[in-house]
Amino acid sequence: MSSGDASEQNRRFCVLSWEQVQRLDSILGESVPIHGRGNFPTLSVQPRQIVQVVRARLEESGVVVRDVKLNGSAASHVLHQDTGLGYKDLDLIFGLSLTDDRTFRLVKDVVLDSLLDFLPAGVSRERITALTLKEAYVQKLVKVCKDTDRWSLISLSNNTGKNVELKFVDSLRRQFEFSVDSFQIGLDSLLLFDRCSETPMSESFHPTVLGESMYGDFEEALGHLRSKIIATRSPEEIRGGGLLKYCHLLVRGFRPASPAHMKTLQRYMCSRFFIDFPDVGEQRRKLEAYLQNHFSGMEHKRYECLATLRRVVDESTVCLMGHERRQTLALISALALRALAEQHAIPALANVTCYYQPAPYVRDVNFSNYYVPSPVPTCSSSYPTWLPCS
Repeated sequence: MSSGDASEQNRRFCVLSWEQVQRLDSILGESVPIHGRGNFPTLSVQPRQIVQVVRARLEESGVVVRDVKLNGSAASHVLHQDTGLGYKDLDLIFGLSLTDDRTFRLVKDVVLDSLLDFLPAGVSRERITALTLKEAYVQKLVKVCKDTDRWSLISLSNNTGKNVELKFVDSLRRQFEFSVDSFQIGLDSLLLFDRCSETPMSESFHPTVLGESMYGDFEEALGHLRSKIIATRSPEEIRGGGLLKYCHLLVRGFRPASPAHMKTLQRYMCSRFFIDFPDVGEQRRKLEAYLQNHFSGMEHKRYECLATLRRVVDESTVCLMGHERRQTLALISALALRALAEQHAIPALANVTCYYQPAPYVRDVNFSNYYVPSPVPTCSSSYPTWLPCS
């Protein structure tokens, strides 16, 4: 490696300050409820506990864990508390080798078996199977096995959207969407300190914790986080869901560095969204899942996010035929209307009508029978005059 490459590599990392280490320690020690379905009890889990239990059991089973890192919005919160983002999910990344299907199955079985440790006292464990635990406590189970991407995800349920997400990564071609969510924080030194030190942490005595920006330059990415700037590298590689994250950032007060950058970025992301979700049914499922996962407890922001998404799609979509484009805009408008009605910002759906008949898919049982036209109305104290649907 040349000196230039080494210097560039070093810029990816930064040692956390004492204040940041304290925030990290607080997040790892916070009790997070894992809600069970049906009659299953709620589990109370500290992130540091589940990391230690899962890691120990993996290594007992012969799987070597290279490292464990905190990722995503929780890592951003540790580095800069006043981000305007807060954090929902606790994303924990276990680095290991996923060589074959057997290892994927072993990882899943170890996680499910580990949940038994967190059942309340008095609950009989003998008749609880791995399948039962999966049905009771797992929100999402994902397995990706490709040449450049080998990883699995087990997301544990939380009714407020604060899921504990355990991600097991062998290789992942792209680990971030924007610079402000590109941070990963190594947990190994802090967890080792927990096990080995009899002296509590203090400003003068605490472990060295290393943060990394997958974007590249750590200080540059941290500057974007502090200044609420949206930036990325190779936007053509961002998967379709990146468009929704981009609109979410806009709603939270983040802005692209320049109008030219915004125009290019939006076109790339719109194109990729329609590649990954080509028909209106897939688009609807993706949008509804995103709203459910990212706006639980913040339902009042759903309308604003959808209105922003509609504007971006309207301005920046260049890859669709006119009919397909109108279908997508109609879908976003219908979801925005529903979100607006749920906010009680309008008296009743019966009083909200449309300018022309909705497309056939809007008559689906998951939709309201009414459709709001372009443009989506802004959320204010006065509303436009609505014309009845015949």
